[in-house]
Amino acid sequence: MAWKEMLVMMITTYVIRLSPFVLFRKKIKNRFIQSFLYYVPYVVLSAMTFPAILFSTSSKISALLGTGVAIVLAYEEKSLIVVALGAAIGAWFGGLF
Repeated sequence: MAWKEMLVMMITTYVIRLSPFVLFRKKIKNRFIQSFLYYVPYVVLSAMTFPAILFSTSSKISALLGTGVAIVLAYEEKSLIVVALGAAIGAWFGGLF
């Protein structure tokens, strides 16, 4: 039974990855479509990550504090490790109260 489900997932993933090559044979010259496609991976990653951030701790306050710290540090163009550690420390301090 599990092999059927895996086959369906494999075909679905393959079709999704193959469709741009089939649909777009020439280089995309439209600036709007280019900019749209440029930001799609970031939007999808954010949409998948943000709900997990809010429900990762037992308290909404600590999750929001960690998220706020991460946003401020990212806005100041700090490195990824600094942003991640700052968010973790912010969430930890938020959990203390």
